[in-house]
Amino acid sequence: MSLKLHIIICSTRPGRVGPAVARWFHEFARSHGKFDAKLIDLADFKLPLYDEPVHPRMQQYEHEHTKRWSESVAAADAYVFVTPEYNYSPPPSLVNALDYVYREWNYKPCGFVSYGGVAGGLRAAQMERLHVTTLKMMPMMEGVAIPGITSHIDDSGVFGSDEHIDSSAKTLLDELLRWAEALRPMRP
Repeated sequence: MSLKLHIIICSTRPGRVGPAVARWFHEFARSHGKFDAKLIDLADFKLPLYDEPVHPRMQQYEHEHTKRWSESVAAADAYVFVTPEYNYSPPPSLVNALDYVYREWNYKPCGFVSYGGVAGGLRAAQMERLHVTTLKMMPMMEGVAIPGITSHIDDSGVFGSDEHIDSSAKTLLDELLRWAEALRPMRP
């Protein structure tokens, strides 16, 4: 049975380039062949600023948007967050989505495909790595950083990778596989 990998588009703002990067990574993961890869768009869940009255570790969700998000997160064995860097930080939509649920994330590995200007989203990805450890997730040291994101998007909105980006993506997927297999017995 293949491990399920959710590739999560973290930006929800209009005009975002995250979907183009995520579509490329999704296809790359499918060709890698070791995961059942699924593309997830945070924008589809329309999560408001956290609005559940009970702490997420209790899993007593009242709102349909939370229940849908919980089911999606619980269905995966591993995650790749396709994330921009906003002002040296992760997008608020990702921080909010991470905090919406708790047990659903536990004992699962995650990786980051970050993009931005000169730094390629590395500062945001580093902050996100710290955040996910509080959810009992295992963040991969390996990642994909895409500096100068606009130079990788063509006029039709398609992302184009290069040899360095592809090599980083393969390394990330190989590590995610190792950790997803190793952590599987720890999950209920």
